[in-house]
Amino acid sequence: MDTLKQELLYLLKKNFNYDEFRFQQLEIITSVIKGHDTLVLMPTGGGKSLCYQIPALYFEGLTVVISPLISLMKDQVDQLNAQGIPAAYLNSSLDIKTQEKIQEHVFFGKIKLLYISPERMMSKSLQELFFDCELALFAIDEAHCVSSWGHDFRPEYRDLSLLGELYPNIPKIALTATAGRVTRDDIVENLQMNNPDVYVSSFDRPNLELNIQKKTTKQNDYKKLYEFIADRFFGETGVVYCLSRKKTQEVAQYLTQKGIKAQAYHAGLSSRQRLKIHDEFLSTAPCVVVATIAFGMGIDKSNVRFVAHMDMPKSIESYYQEIGRAGRDGLPAVAWLIYGKRDVVTLKMMMNKKQGVRRQRVNNEKLESMLGLCESVYCRREVLLRYFDDNYVGPCENCDNCFDRDLEQKNMTPESLIALKAVHITQQKKDIKYLVDLLVGNKGASEAEKSEIFEAGKHLDENNWFALYRQLIAQGILKTAENGKVQTILTPRALEVLTKKREVYVRVEKSQKQTRKKTAKKSRVKNSKQLKLQKAALTELSEFEQFEYLKNFRKLLAKKKRTKAYKIFPDKTLEQFIFIKPKSLEQMESIYGVGPKKIKKYGKDFLDVIRQMS
Repeated sequence: MDTLKQELLYLLKKNFNYDEFRFQQLEIITSVIKGHDTLVLMPTGGGKSLCYQIPALYFEGLTVVISPLISLMKDQVDQLNAQGIPAAYLNSSLDIKTQEKIQEHVFFGKIKLLYISPERMMSKSLQELFFDCELALFAIDEAHCVSSWGHDFRPEYRDLSLLGELYPNIPKIALTATAGRVTRDDIVENLQMNNPDVYVSSFDRPNLELNIQKKTTKQNDYKKLYEFIADRFFGETGVVYCLSRKKTQEVAQYLTQKGIKAQAYHAGLSSRQRLKIHDEFLSTAPCVVVATIAFGMGIDKSNVRFVAHMDMPKSIESYYQEIGRAGRDGLPAVAWLIYGKRDVVTLKMMMNKKQGVRRQRVNNEKLESMLGLCESVYCRREVLLRYFDDNYVGPCENCDNCFDRDLEQKNMTPESLIALKAVHITQQKKDIKYLVDLLVGNKGASEAEKSEIFEAGKHLDENNWFALYRQLIAQGILKTAENGKVQTILTPRALEVLTKKREVYVRVEKSQKQTRKKTAKKSRVKNSKQLKLQKAALTELSEFEQFEYLKNFRKLLAKKKRTKAYKIFPDKTLEQFIFIKPKSLEQMESIYGVGPKKIKKYGKDFLDVIRQMS
């Protein structure tokens, strides 16, 4: 082992009590220490903060961390100070006297890490202070905010290009969990990063189950959410996202009336109310927060068991970032989403207000990609990860599409050939709307293009063509520019379709009545089959598979006893059953969530199954 690695492992163990680095942390830290500009894309919970905290401890000077969130600054500084690492933050939550004291400590070299906002970085007085300090590193967190094509663009981040001009010899590390190919290039350009080392970790979160459903009625949607939480996560911590403040209050009230403790969180609350909810969420007590999308950014809580969306997110980047707040401890967690076409209308109104044509085009392309993920019949994980250029190949066996072997779908390969031909004829320089107009025979297509393919898709209506193009993008057969340019691009997968090596399938929408009937029947068949297949070989299953088996067993037992699954044992109890493997009812009684009454009602049933797993 070389000397540098030994020293870095020593710093890791001494300050954070970890024995080894994870993923690409060691390579990233080494790049930073060597003075290279570095761009890091790492999934939420992957350990991004260590990538600049370890170099900060290695260097002699000051590391400046630029972050958009006051709550994130406070949480990280409190954690670092608790570990004996001198860190501080400067933001509007502090009084003038406290800010002056911190700046004095910075001047005299008493601070190793200073957290500031991008706006504060533009302060002339702070810039002058940094000229008088020994600067070691700039760390730009949530770096996707730099890109005007990113999902969370903040204009003040664009001014950070000044870092390269004011401090040309100080290395920069930019970190984010969510950035597509265009956003990555924009980060490098806007931060004026000098030939940066780029590290892209796998975006896969295998412990995260993906479940996407279509909206029906408001009453039924609320009921679905309640049943999802009650059946699987009663007494656990989770986040429910809604688009509007009003809806957060409605959903929180509905859940509370149903016996699930839930609180609404949105910008309309006072700062004191928001802080109270924030602190309760971070405590060890179970808590369900129904919030608008800002809640959760930068919050490091490992045992969030689910993230639910009552409305469709505005982009796959936003969706990925938000669901990344679940299951950071590596244990099973669920990303549950319910969507409807009305969401698309609402989001377009929200996103495109007072926006230029190019920005609107990017917003709409990102939104269509998100809708494509929702409508896909293919492995959700494969579609999601492909968006980030992660070449994951399904089935993942941990999403609703992979679970549903009888998913109704239609072969649309002949129509796909027509759609791809339209892209080719227009030289990949037209948007989806133009292509649809061309295929159905609307006005606007040029004379040259009319002669070859004009009205070739008249047998389908516009909505069907838009849906098909969404699926071609979701399946990686086409892609859009997402940088404001008018482009629809053929990928290598398009050639596979054109040469008859790949077929294209789309979802067949069913009526609500058919869906309920078929789902109930399919669930009964699936449950009985799983029990028969797995009972003979429970010892050969992984811990995750045993956990899933116990959940299924609990569901069937609940039906037999005419009760709800959550009233038997919560998921946390099942996890401890798997870990501890109790051999008697007495041992079982010492486990979380198990009491004398439940032992009497359900203990023997579960003990018999657990013994088969040992």
